Amino acid sequence: MPASFLGELLGTMVLILLGNGVVANVLLTQSKGNGGGWIVITAGWAFAVMAGIFVSAAAGSPGADLNPAVTVAVMVRGGYDVTTGIMHIVAQFIGAIIGATLVWLTYLPHWEATKDAGLKLACFSTGPAIRNTTTNLISEVVGTFVLVFVIFSIFSAGGATAGSPASGVGPYLVAALVWGIGLSLGGPTGYAINPARDLGPRIAHMLLPIAGKGDNDWGYSWIPVVGPLVGGILAALVATAIGI
Repeated sequence: MPASFLGELLGTMVLILLGNGVVANVLLTQSKGNGGGWIVITAGWAFAVMAGIFVSAAAGSPGADLNPAVTVAVMVRGGYDVTTGIMHIVAQFIGAIIGATLVWLTYLPHWEATKDAGLKLACFSTGPAIRNTTTNLISEVVGTFVLVFVIFSIFSAGGATAGSPASGVGPYLVAALVWGIGLSLGGPTGYAINPARDLGPRIAHMLLPIAGKGDNDWGYSWIPVVGPLVGGILAALVATAIGI
């Protein structure tokens, strides 16, 4: 097991706890943040990414992938061997399930107070605003392409390296990037852009005794997995081709 396993697990756990936590705060009945809206959700997710990166790096994974799409993209560029990449992905899914479980515990009385089962699922996983397999998949591919391509740009020789304007602020820049993706590209599908972020909590939703929960929407669940993986791979190929 690579030394980075714990970092990926804990970082992803914090990412999901704070990220899905802000969704729960905005959507669940009688929560203090109920009705806060999209700006609150996207800002909360940005801060969740920042916190997850710092925790992941401190706990042994300086790369702080927190996302199988990022891990696979790094593997495509030769940054990880297959074993390390697979273990990162396993850690990310475990962390995502734990983080989602902590969200459930934190908002425990609010699940019963919330009557809309769809809102409860939305506190765990994403769903489309307009259900269309092709366009939903494109949305996730595009969003993840932007995520991975810009991350590679930030940490390239001209990005957040020593002596550059971005030096030392990489986690903040990635957080701002995720905020921007949410604001600009998140409308169609809720911008999963991360297979572990969506599938891990969806599994938690299935397993947990959530009061009044409904369907897990498995029919849609492959899109926020396949779309981000395709987007991440495309970003890795393009970044490599143009020398980023």
